[in-house]
Amino acid sequence: MANHDLLQRIRQRLEELNRSERKVADVILADPTRATGLSIASLAQAASVSEPTVNRFCRSFDAKGYPDFKIKLAQSLAGGTPYVSQAVEPGDAATEYTSKIFGATIAALDEASRELDPARIERVVDYLIQAKQIHFFGLGASGAVAQDAQHKFFRFNLPVTSYVDVLMQRMVAAACHTGDVVVVISWTGRTRELVDIARLARESGAVVLGITAPGSPLARECTETLEVATPEDTDVYMPMTSRMIQLTLIDVLATGVTLRRGEDFLPHLKKIKDSLLETRYPVG
Repeated sequence: MANHDLLQRIRQRLEELNRSERKVADVILADPTRATGLSIASLAQAASVSEPTVNRFCRSFDAKGYPDFKIKLAQSLAGGTPYVSQAVEPGDAATEYTSKIFGATIAALDEASRELDPARIERVVDYLIQAKQIHFFGLGASGAVAQDAQHKFFRFNLPVTSYVDVLMQRMVAAACHTGDVVVVISWTGRTRELVDIARLARESGAVVLGITAPGSPLARECTETLEVATPEDTDVYMPMTSRMIQLTLIDVLATGVTLRRGEDFLPHLKKIKDSLLETRYPVG
């Protein structure tokens, strides 16, 4: 059954739940938005039950565990205002839509961190650390993530660019050589231009890394991918949690590269940071 029916399913099954599981259901139904932001320990405490009881409750509703259940719960709040957020409904007050957006984002990041394969992160960092130059490509909301990546990676003392224009991306991809790394960022992985550009970059000899959806057309054209899926439907809703996950993945990769460079590289990073001191008023 579709995830958007989850709350209705919980209500329908209240009478068949045992006493402890009913307590969990009552807490969730009393404030579903708040529940998306609770840890398993917090939910268990609020319901006066054990954490294994919460996990058992979640699995009874076809969830792999509590993190997966929170994602399904956030998705079950869908059906609201298109182009804003799945969790937001017409007439929501500021306290409500603020809580919903923060709750959905926290739940999505929590689930994404559990889905990521550390071995893939290591392989992507391997490619980045060996690159002669790096190009970040993205369109729309992912274009802003590509620009943030350039801001992070220029510090590593190698040529780094970001492009958000399809024609420039195509020309840069055609001009790539062995040793170049192209990072293509696309949540859906179904944008035709980006898929074609990834293919062109690989044919030119570049390593192509993708931050995209599992099994997508883009993923199939990449040398290596970081694949994360969340309930957010960016075909209908304005990208929110997806963009936050992409930005967090860029931070993960930048941190991985920094650690690989070792302590000898830290003075260089400090020099860049110190260059900003004269641009700021002193604290206090």
